[in-house]
Amino acid sequence: MNLGKVTGRVWATRKDGSLEGQRLLFVQPHAFSGTPVGGRIVALDTVDAGVGDTVMYVSSTEATIPFKPQPTPTDATIVGIVDRVDHGSGSWTPTPKS
Repeated sequence: MNLGKVTGRVWATRKDGSLEGQRLLFVQPHAFSGTPVGGRIVALDTVDAGVGDTVMYVSSTEATIPFKPQPTPTDATIVGIVDRVDHGSGSWTPTPKS
């Protein structure tokens, strides 16, 4: 499981048939402290997340599991919207999306 913040949408007029009807979003990965790390990624959305939402996402082989038995070409899939983070270094609540 990874933590990130949705920063934008991706529009694709041509894509693999198994991605038809699926939303693609830009996600900025975050450390569990809430600070951004690394570059943005593109993730499939399974939870109706929106720009500004803090989300949990999975990557690699786990990213395809929500779409079984249909093979789906994805490296990252959003699987949850975060309401609060409790971590060894403290707790924080994501800023609501605008």
